[in-house]
Amino acid sequence: MKILLGSIKYGRELGYKHNTARIWTACPNCQRERWVTLCKGKPLTPRCGSCSAKIRLHNRGKDCHLWKGGRVLNTQGYIRIYVASDDFFYPMSGKRVYVLEHRLVMAKHLGRCLHRWEIVHHKNGIKDDNRIENLQLSTNGSHSLSHSKGYRDGYQQGYLDGQSNQLRELKNEIRLLQWQIKTKELVS
Repeated sequence: MKILLGSIKYGRELGYKHNTARIWTACPNCQRERWVTLCKGKPLTPRCGSCSAKIRLHNRGKDCHLWKGGRVLNTQGYIRIYVASDDFFYPMSGKRVYVLEHRLVMAKHLGRCLHRWEIVHHKNGIKDDNRIENLQLSTNGSHSLSHSKGYRDGYQQGYLDGQSNQLRELKNEIRLLQWQIKTKELVS
Protein backbone atom coordinates (compact mmCIF):
# COMPACT_ATOMS: atom_id res chain seq x y z
CA MET A 1 0.00 0.00 0.00
CA LYS A 2 1.55 3.26 -1.19
CA ILE A 3 1.30 6.21 1.19
CA LEU A 4 0.46 9.54 -0.45
CA LEU A 5 2.83 12.47 0.05
CA GLY A 6 1.36 14.91 2.57
CA SER A 7 -0.46 12.21 4.57
CA ILE A 8 -0.57 13.05 8.29
CA LYS A 9 -0.64 10.49 11.10
CA TYR A 10 0.15 10.48 14.80
CA GLY A 11 3.29 8.89 16.24
CA ARG A 12 1.53 6.09 18.15
CA GLU A 13 -0.20 4.92 14.96
CA LEU A 14 3.23 4.58 13.34
CA GLY A 15 4.92 2.89 16.31
CA TYR A 16 6.79 5.94 17.60
CA LYS A 17 7.11 6.60 21.33
CA HIS A 18 5.69 10.15 21.26
CA ASN A 19 2.27 10.87 19.83
CA THR A 20 3.25 13.94 17.81
CA ALA A 21 1.78 14.58 14.38
CA ARG A 22 3.94 13.36 11.49
CA ILE A 23 3.78 13.97 7.77
CA TRP A 24 4.87 11.68 4.92
CA THR A 25 7.27 13.80 2.89
CA ALA A 26 10.14 13.49 0.40
CA CYS A 27 13.63 14.92 0.75
CA PRO A 28 14.05 17.82 -1.74
CA ASN A 29 17.58 16.62 -2.63
CA CYS A 30 17.33 12.83 -3.05
CA GLN A 31 13.51 12.37 -3.14
CA ARG A 32 13.66 9.71 -0.39
CA GLU A 33 10.27 9.47 1.32
CA ARG A 34 9.93 9.25 5.12
CA TRP A 35 7.82 10.25 8.14
CA VAL A 36 8.82 13.64 9.61
CA THR A 37 7.54 15.46 12.70
CA LEU A 38 5.06 18.16 11.78
CA CYS A 39 5.69 21.63 13.21
CA LYS A 40 3.31 24.54 12.47
CA GLY A 41 1.97 22.74 9.41
CA LYS A 42 5.42 22.10 7.89
CA PRO A 43 7.94 19.25 8.15
CA LEU A 44 10.38 19.91 11.01
CA THR A 45 13.35 18.78 8.89
CA PRO A 46 12.84 19.01 5.12
CA ARG A 47 15.99 17.02 4.24
CA CYS A 48 16.81 13.43 5.17
CA GLY A 49 19.71 12.72 7.54
CA SER A 50 22.29 11.86 4.87
CA CYS A 51 21.56 14.97 2.77
CA SER A 52 21.64 17.18 5.88
CA ALA A 53 25.02 15.70 6.84
CA LYS A 54 26.43 16.44 3.37
CA ILE A 55 25.30 20.06 3.63
CA ARG A 56 26.68 20.42 7.19
CA LEU A 57 30.13 19.31 5.98
CA HIS A 58 30.27 22.28 3.60
CA ASN A 59 28.80 24.79 6.07
CA ARG A 60 31.68 24.83 8.54
CA GLY A 61 33.80 27.72 9.70
CA LYS A 62 33.58 30.80 7.50
CA ASP A 63 30.99 29.16 5.21
CA CYS A 64 28.47 28.74 8.05
CA HIS A 65 25.61 31.24 8.24
CA LEU A 66 26.16 31.54 12.02
CA TRP A 67 29.87 32.48 11.65
CA LYS A 68 30.87 35.28 14.03
CA GLY A 69 34.57 35.63 13.22
CA GLY A 70 35.91 32.56 15.01
CA ARG A 71 36.36 34.21 18.44
CA VAL A 72 34.28 32.79 21.28
CA LEU A 73 34.33 33.66 24.99
CA ASN A 74 33.95 30.46 27.01
CA THR A 75 32.28 30.11 30.42
CA GLN A 76 35.61 30.31 32.29
CA GLY A 77 36.36 33.73 30.76
CA TYR A 78 38.97 32.60 28.22
CA ILE A 79 38.81 33.43 24.50
CA ARG A 80 38.77 30.49 22.08
CA ILE A 81 39.91 30.91 18.46
CA TYR A 82 38.79 28.81 15.48
CA VAL A 83 41.71 27.06 13.77
CA ALA A 84 41.22 25.64 10.26
CA SER A 85 42.32 22.06 9.58
CA ASP A 86 45.12 23.23 7.23
CA ASP A 87 46.59 25.61 9.85
CA PHE A 88 50.04 24.86 11.34
CA PHE A 89 48.59 25.13 14.88
CA TYR A 90 45.65 22.78 14.20
CA PRO A 91 47.19 19.92 16.26
CA MET A 92 46.72 22.12 19.37
CA SER A 93 42.95 22.24 18.85
CA GLY A 94 40.55 20.02 20.73
CA LYS A 95 37.48 18.19 19.47
CA ARG A 96 35.73 21.43 18.51
CA VAL A 97 38.65 22.82 16.37
CA TYR A 98 39.09 25.76 18.76
CA VAL A 99 42.29 26.75 20.60
CA LEU A 100 42.55 28.95 23.68
CA GLU A 101 43.81 32.30 22.42
CA HIS A 102 46.55 32.71 25.05
CA ARG A 103 48.00 29.32 24.07
CA LEU A 104 47.85 30.26 20.38
CA VAL A 105 49.58 33.61 21.01
CA MET A 106 52.38 31.88 22.95
CA ALA A 107 52.73 29.15 20.28
CA LYS A 108 53.02 31.76 17.51
CA HIS A 109 55.59 33.66 19.60
CA LEU A 110 57.67 30.48 20.05
CA GLY A 111 57.07 29.35 16.46
CA ARG A 112 55.93 25.86 17.48
CA CYS A 113 52.90 24.01 18.81
CA LEU A 114 52.64 23.77 22.59
CA HIS A 115 52.57 20.44 24.38
CA ARG A 116 49.53 19.61 26.52
CA TRP A 117 51.62 19.75 29.70
CA GLU A 118 52.81 23.31 28.95
CA ILE A 119 50.71 25.92 30.72
CA VAL A 120 50.44 29.55 29.65
CA HIS A 121 49.97 31.82 32.67
CA HIS A 122 48.40 35.30 32.61
CA LYS A 123 50.74 37.41 34.76
CA ASN A 124 48.11 40.02 35.65
CA GLY A 125 45.34 37.43 36.15
CA ILE A 126 43.06 38.92 33.47
CA LYS A 127 42.02 35.95 31.34
CA ASP A 128 41.23 37.85 28.15
CA ASP A 129 44.42 39.99 28.21
CA ASN A 130 46.43 37.92 25.74
CA ARG A 131 49.32 40.29 25.01
CA ILE A 132 52.62 38.37 24.80
CA GLU A 133 54.17 40.55 27.55
CA ASN A 134 51.36 39.40 29.89
CA LEU A 135 51.88 35.69 29.15
CA GLN A 136 54.37 33.31 30.74
CA LEU A 137 55.07 29.70 29.77
CA SER A 138 55.36 27.25 32.66
CA THR A 139 54.72 23.67 33.72
CA ASN A 140 51.87 22.54 35.93
CA GLY A 141 54.02 22.26 39.07
CA SER A 142 55.74 25.63 38.74
CA HIS A 143 52.43 27.25 37.79
CA SER A 144 50.80 25.96 41.00
CA LEU A 145 53.76 27.17 43.08
CA SER A 146 53.72 30.64 41.53
CA HIS A 147 49.95 30.89 42.03
CA SER A 148 50.19 30.00 45.72
CA LYS A 149 53.17 32.38 46.11
CA GLY A 150 51.11 35.11 44.45
CA TYR A 151 48.25 34.55 46.87
CA ARG A 152 50.66 34.47 49.82
CA ASP A 153 52.46 37.65 48.71
CA GLY A 154 49.15 39.31 47.88
CA TYR A 155 47.80 38.50 51.33
CA GLN A 156 50.92 39.87 53.03
CA GLN A 157 50.88 43.00 50.87
CA GLY A 158 47.17 43.47 51.55
CA TYR A 159 47.80 43.06 55.27
CA LEU A 160 50.59 45.68 55.18
CA ASP A 161 48.45 48.03 53.06
CA GLY A 162 45.62 47.63 55.55
CA GLN A 163 47.95 48.45 58.46
CA SER A 164 49.31 51.56 56.72
CA ASN A 165 45.74 52.69 55.91
CA GLN A 166 44.77 52.23 59.56
CA LEU A 167 47.82 54.23 60.68
CA ARG A 168 46.97 57.02 58.23
CA GLU A 169 43.36 57.13 59.46
CA LEU A 170 44.46 57.18 63.11
CA LYS A 171 46.92 60.03 62.43
CA ASN A 172 44.16 62.03 60.70
CA GLU A 173 41.85 61.37 63.64
CA ILE A 174 44.52 62.53 66.12
CA ARG A 175 45.05 65.75 64.11
CA LEU A 176 41.30 66.37 64.09
CA LEU A 177 41.03 65.81 67.85
CA GLN A 178 44.04 68.09 68.48
CA TRP A 179 42.44 70.79 66.33
CA GLN A 180 39.12 70.43 68.22
CA ILE A 181 40.95 70.74 71.57
CA LYS A 182 42.77 73.90 70.37
CA THR A 183 39.52 75.49 69.13
CA LYS A 184 37.81 74.74 72.49
CA GLU A 185 40.77 76.28 74.40
CA LEU A 186 40.61 79.41 72.23
CA VAL A 187 36.83 79.76 72.73
CA SER A 188 36.98 79.41 76.54
